Amino acid sequence: MISQFFVLSQRGDNIVFRDYRGDVQKGSAEIFFRKVKFWKEDGEEEAPPVFNVDGVNYFHVKVVGLLFAATTRSNVSPSLVLELLQRIARVTKDYLGILNEDSLRKNFVLVYELLDEVIDFGYVQTTSTEVLKASVFNEPILIDAGRLPTLGPASIFMQGTKRMPGTAVTKSVVANEPGGRKREEIFVDIIEKISVTFSSSGYILTSEIDGTIQMKSYLTGNPEIRLALNEDLSIGRGGRSIYDYGGSSGAGAVILDDCNFHESVHLDSFEVDRTMSLVPPDGEFPVMNYRITQEFKPPFRVNTLIEEAGSLKAEVILKIRAEFASSITANAIAVQMPLPAYTSRVSFELEPGAVGQTTDFRESNKRLEWNLKKIVGGSEHTLRAKLTFSQESHGNITKEAGPVSMTFTIPMYNASKLQVKYLQIAKKSKTYNPYRWVRYVTQANSYVARI
Repeated sequence: MISQFFVLSQRGDNIVFRDYRGDVQKGSAEIFFRKVKFWKEDGEEEAPPVFNVDGVNYFHVKVVGLLFAATTRSNVSPSLVLELLQRIARVTKDYLGILNEDSLRKNFVLVYELLDEVIDFGYVQTTSTEVLKASVFNEPILIDAGRLPTLGPASIFMQGTKRMPGTAVTKSVVANEPGGRKREEIFVDIIEKISVTFSSSGYILTSEIDGTIQMKSYLTGNPEIRLALNEDLSIGRGGRSIYDYGGSSGAGAVILDDCNFHESVHLDSFEVDRTMSLVPPDGEFPVMNYRITQEFKPPFRVNTLIEEAGSLKAEVILKIRAEFASSITANAIAVQMPLPAYTSRVSFELEPGAVGQTTDFRESNKRLEWNLKKIVGGSEHTLRAKLTFSQESHGNITKEAGPVSMTFTIPMYNASKLQVKYLQIAKKSKTYNPYRWVRYVTQANSYVARI
């Protein structure tokens, strides 16, 4: 049971606000934003997703720069409310096509109609896009996707010689194309978030993949779909090493620790030939979630060396090597490394001819930052940083610096080798041939190298 729901911009502007129960003060949105913006408790720089102020519980998630928040005085499950906020954001995006401040403001009537159907007096009714279609009647005012800023490095994908249309992730599931027609197409995304921890000598200490197969359908008539995965896919660890290091598309079995499926998925033949059938509901939904904890080939190798150069100076050498094929390019790579607390100045030296790279020293939290626009597979990049200290070091510098952490996005690459072998759609006629798009994305969840 929640008392209020609101959406705030990055500036703290109240875009959407709905008070369901009237038991929380009206200025809660301002209290919440001040607390989040200036959070300094427990030594953390960012506010946790759940916190309490004067007896009011605040829950929030950040989606494309917007803060989706809820309040309550009741002792409710935090995971329940956070999941609700994520689903409200997903349903809103399904209807508006584009989720940003401009689309919310232009479609505020539709957004409030959705909220009134999703939540009644603080209690959740439904978060299904398909169910909501029967009771939501306002049409979305579509935003021109061509005038939007880029959606990030993973928004454009290549599949053979065909380029993913730029509007692939910006279409409403309820609005028609210009001219009243609806383009028949379906999108399947295999999104993997990897967590890897390297030792100081470069060995893998821990590794894990959290993956999901997302589907978004624009097919009329809800035809049945058959989705086939690797035939050598098995579920449950058998205690054997299964990954050869040949790349993301080579041979080799795929073993999942565990997985779960969407309620619409039928698994009658899954044990036999690894195919699943389903009638996709409207909107975006996860067909399957899976987890892998066995060792896999990491996409990047990170090497760090720290050398003292006198009593008040030291030099850091960072090397990143891309371990994937040269036909694949990683985007938006960000490398961070905490430095000793007494570091006063840092000068950087990039490799000759470096393009699309920036460096910075955050003096407030003593952190080195190295950003690379893109890295081509098989390439290696080096950064040298010369540190100046305000006092002499009385211990081991390597124990006072690090670890090195990375974030990145790699389109059309998946570390697990899980693949969609084919995507069949039940034909209505001989001429029915909708577009099918299958995309792979690997992102860093926690990519850490000890020094």
